Amino acid sequence: MDWLVAIAEFLVNEILSVPAFLIGIITAVGLIALRKTTGQVIGGAMKATLGFLLIGAGATLVVASLDPLGVLIQAATGAQGVIPTNEAIVGIAQSEYGAQVAWLMILGFAVSLVLARFTPLSYVFLTGHHILFMATLLTIVLASAGYNGTITVVLGGALLGILMVSLPALAHPWTRRITGDDSVAIGHFGTAGYVAAGAVGRVVGKNSRSTEDMKLPESLRFLRDSMVATALSMVLMYVVVALIALGRVGQEEAFDAFGGAANVGNYLMLSVTQGLQFGVAVAVILFGVRTILGELVPAFQGIAAKVVPGAIPALDAPIVFPYAQNAVLVGFVSSFTGGLIGLAVLSLWLNPALGLALILPGLVPHFFTGGAAGVYGNATGGRRGAVAGGFVNGLLITFLPALLLKVLGDFGSANTTFGDTDFGWFGILIGNGAKIGSVGGLIVMALLGLLILAGAMLMQKRVVDTHWDPAPGRELPGAATAAAPSAGAATTATYPKITPPKGAPTPPPPPER
Repeated sequence: MDWLVAIAEFLVNEILSVPAFLIGIITAVGLIALRKTTGQVIGGAMKATLGFLLIGAGATLVVASLDPLGVLIQAATGAQGVIPTNEAIVGIAQSEYGAQVAWLMILGFAVSLVLARFTPLSYVFLTGHHILFMATLLTIVLASAGYNGTITVVLGGALLGILMVSLPALAHPWTRRITGDDSVAIGHFGTAGYVAAGAVGRVVGKNSRSTEDMKLPESLRFLRDSMVATALSMVLMYVVVALIALGRVGQEEAFDAFGGAANVGNYLMLSVTQGLQFGVAVAVILFGVRTILGELVPAFQGIAAKVVPGAIPALDAPIVFPYAQNAVLVGFVSSFTGGLIGLAVLSLWLNPALGLALILPGLVPHFFTGGAAGVYGNATGGRRGAVAGGFVNGLLITFLPALLLKVLGDFGSANTTFGDTDFGWFGILIGNGAKIGSVGGLIVMALLGLLILAGAMLMQKRVVDTHWDPAPGRELPGAATAAAPSAGAATTATYPKITPPKGAPTPPPPPER
């Protein structure tokens, strides 16, 4: 049996957990189904893989540029506590539960394909690293509750497969509001935050103009370029925080954020450089998104026709970034602000009263989930929606991880935890259900999975398929912005929807003004 475990671990760790390879394989399958030539199949698969590698490269640059800022913020505020980091908690769990995670992930992916084929939920979840994260969470929760390996893998795999087709459906009315069509869905376990952002945006954003419709004086016209605006905003944030940290803790500790800066001038210029690198990172991500969409969407026509009729690819959170690039920055800042306020609530009330851990606002989850939440909030409520949506997301990814620690057993004291919203609410429900007892817990968890599946199918039939609009009366916000030919293209005012040609999700660029 050791060789079977080795094969499963290889598939999970070297292929399925690497989104670029998974996307390339799916693209190749779709192009083969479309009877493309060998050269077209290889070229399309390579471009899709390279697109995801570009997203990964951009994400790496984002992390590298945000790490020093996190150190500076901690020095400036004095906050101490748990920092939710999905990769860290997964790495810790792999040494103990690696084989179970591997089998659970493979089974979950297979269940999701079966459900996509034989239910109305025709979504194929392609965010491989998030599949691995959720598989690890389910393994930790079930194993910590005392269930043996077989039950953990079978039940966990079924629950994972259900989530992979259900959550994209639950969010799809808001995703379609952003993209303007059904070419892609959101496949990211921060879905609850995005739905909440879209719902809140509709409530608070009546008559609020889009974040992409910013009228600037002629002298500030350069800020219409999203890469410039993003970089400049991060430079200002970096310099302000760096100065506060320098005044609070002194040169020696503040300089440690950059590995020990030589002097104050060097320290401040390093802050400026990190802010500029953040702008570059976002540009790389946006270019990668456009590259992969150009190959994956046509390939999915083949999958829809041959394997899963009507299949819609469910992709990572940055897939919505090009549709409202200003909203990404607004959502990030608002989400981080919500995280800081949530931390204050935890430290002043919930920690003394309930013993909940202090959750520090990690900049990486706040950027990716907060940025996406800003796009969802903007789609239904314009600027106010982007601010409120990001803020609500920030509160959710602060309070939910604090509650989740209670059901992670020994891993609850690991000084890190899962960060995104769906890990929080689902892990809490499953963990508390498992505490009921062996048989009772299995029944409760199975019923929970069936309830989510039934709710998603009802949502698909009654809401998605009827083309319910979560923001009636508002112009579609994203089509023109997503059309920019390069990652650094300027963002302009909202334009009426432009229907893209079949197989190409990005419409032509907006006219110059």
